[in-house]
Amino acid sequence: MEEINKTVDNFGVYIDNYHCDARDRVSCPRTLIVKHETQEVRITTVRMIPLQVQVTVNNQEVATPYQKYGLKIFKSGISHIVEIPELGTNITYNGVAFSIRLPYRRFGSNTQGQCGTCTNNTADDCRLRDGKIIDNCETMADDWLIDDPKKPHCSASLTSTKAPAITPPSCKPSALCELMKGSVFEKCRKVVSYEDYYAACVFDSCAVPNSQMECASLQIYATVCADQGVCVDWRGHTRDTCPLKCPSHKVYKACGPIEEVTCKSSQVAQNQTSHVEGCYCPDGTMPYGGGVDVCVKICGCVGPDNEPRKFGEIFEFDCKRCICLEGGSGISCKPLECSEQKDKPSCRDEGFYEVTEVSPDNICCNITSCRCNATFCTTIPPKCKLGYEVVSDIAVGKCCPTYKCVPKKVCVLQNAEYMPGSPVLADKCHTCVCTEKSNSSGLNLIKCERIPCTEKCQPGYEPKDVKGECCPKCVQTKCIVNKGDSTVLILDPGKMENDPKNNCTIYSCVSIKGQLISSTSAITCPPFNEQNCKAGTVTLLPNGCCKTCIPHNSPSPCSVTQTMDHITHQGCRSVDKVYLTQCEGSCGTFSLYSAEANSMEHKCSCCREAETSKKEVLLHCPNGEFVMHQYLHVDSCECLDSVCTEHNSSENSKDKEKIDNNEEQSAIERVKRAIQKILK
Repeated sequence: MEEINKTVDNFGVYIDNYHCDARDRVSCPRTLIVKHETQEVRITTVRMIPLQVQVTVNNQEVATPYQKYGLKIFKSGISHIVEIPELGTNITYNGVAFSIRLPYRRFGSNTQGQCGTCTNNTADDCRLRDGKIIDNCETMADDWLIDDPKKPHCSASLTSTKAPAITPPSCKPSALCELMKGSVFEKCRKVVSYEDYYAACVFDSCAVPNSQMECASLQIYATVCADQGVCVDWRGHTRDTCPLKCPSHKVYKACGPIEEVTCKSSQVAQNQTSHVEGCYCPDGTMPYGGGVDVCVKICGCVGPDNEPRKFGEIFEFDCKRCICLEGGSGISCKPLECSEQKDKPSCRDEGFYEVTEVSPDNICCNITSCRCNATFCTTIPPKCKLGYEVVSDIAVGKCCPTYKCVPKKVCVLQNAEYMPGSPVLADKCHTCVCTEKSNSSGLNLIKCERIPCTEKCQPGYEPKDVKGECCPKCVQTKCIVNKGDSTVLILDPGKMENDPKNNCTIYSCVSIKGQLISSTSAITCPPFNEQNCKAGTVTLLPNGCCKTCIPHNSPSPCSVTQTMDHITHQGCRSVDKVYLTQCEGSCGTFSLYSAEANSMEHKCSCCREAETSKKEVLLHCPNGEFVMHQYLHVDSCECLDSVCTEHNSSENSKDKEKIDNNEEQSAIERVKRAIQKILK
């Protein structure tokens, strides 16, 4: 775009294109060139996705925002804008499209090139160099080539103005292009016609498939819509096909301000109806400005470290002590002063040597310190006993290590080490394992369990340990008595037991010199004839076997009776039968009502021994020995009074309990008393 009649010194806008498809049918902009007086601005696309551009002025790279000699260059959203305030001119470039805004009052009907004649009428836009208006703008575009010595193949003299129009290839339009017809651009279509942009999108998608060239048409159409005050947030509907990634400190906005308010610009909000998409500072923050790409909440200072600072904030940077001041250059710095080192270390200990290094407290200052070199150490590690290992330790402030033997967390047995959890070979009677627990010496403990023994002992036998054997042997500890009814009775030594079916049979167990001897005794009852008894006086003797009664014509209500039988004691039996005596007979007992006492008075008497004497008898034992045994002989019997109360039975029961408790004192005494009861 240039002036037809030159009114401004050296003013023009140019586009350097390149073929972006394999068949040289599609052109893409590579560089936007703006000339004004002595300055030539070039905005070059370095990378398309994500977009990266380079800005140069007179072939020198510059940073934005840039302002010099009446020309301003700044970034607005994803676009870079070249602005010439005195001309009211604004040129925008976003890597895929460009726009030129000129004031009609200055440039009306006085422009030529691909942008037309600035008449606000598109009918005369396709104007050739010779002033002829044609219908095909593609042919017109080729007529405005610039002679570039660096590209002789693009010379304007080689281009024919009669070149045929390029027919767009036939294919199914991309789904991205269909967005222009959908609800996303519905509001925009009421303001800006979409047909030309849709046709360009279809052409690009067919000519250069899978190149994301459709994104350029959508972006240009959305830009034109935003220029007319209609915001279209379309990128989110492309399924990430047309991404626009923002740096971490900024956020994407489909419609942001053309020029953000910064700390370096006027704080007065501008009445802007047009918007552009791009990356902006998050809400609540603003760009610092002045070429510093930092978002701040409060305007202050931003130094070379790109860290925002508040006014009055003191900080250190690049070995300088700085303060953020309002006005002037903003940040004022002074070099940090290094204080003289106190307590300079002595490196006399073994292994140390002196070195100068950066202070850890202040990287801007040097200090002298001691460095350690272990090759200078002379201590030799010791040899440790089994189960221990050498561990080295370097004390704080020392260079050379000290050594000691520490437990290895293993078990030790018979000059062998065992790891925790592994089996330990101890002896044939135990299974052992090394545990995680340790003893006072630090070695791990060995836990052993005796090998289980499976042998079961038969009744009357108990397992007993045998020296040299892992498992116990069965040893007889009780007498085994085979009863006549094919059942077995188990008796402890010193115990006697009546046959539950026959009280006249007694089983006993005696231990003699470690040998268990069982015996079966039968009580022989004297002849008994109930016809000689008084009616109702027949009872059993205390042994529960023999019967007794009060005979007819009894000379005495209470008298001595005797029987002839053998005496058995502790398994030994009398050689001859002896007379066994007892008291038998009835004694008077009565209950009489006492009117004076208003209760029953009881008188009780029983036939008991009055005089006794001790006699001896010779016993023959199963082991073949003969022993003498004393037994009681009743000489006379009498009816002796006894206490009769209502609780007599309870007292008798308590007396019986006392007797039973006394009987538990000795196994032999219990046998003796049992035999005496039987004999009685």
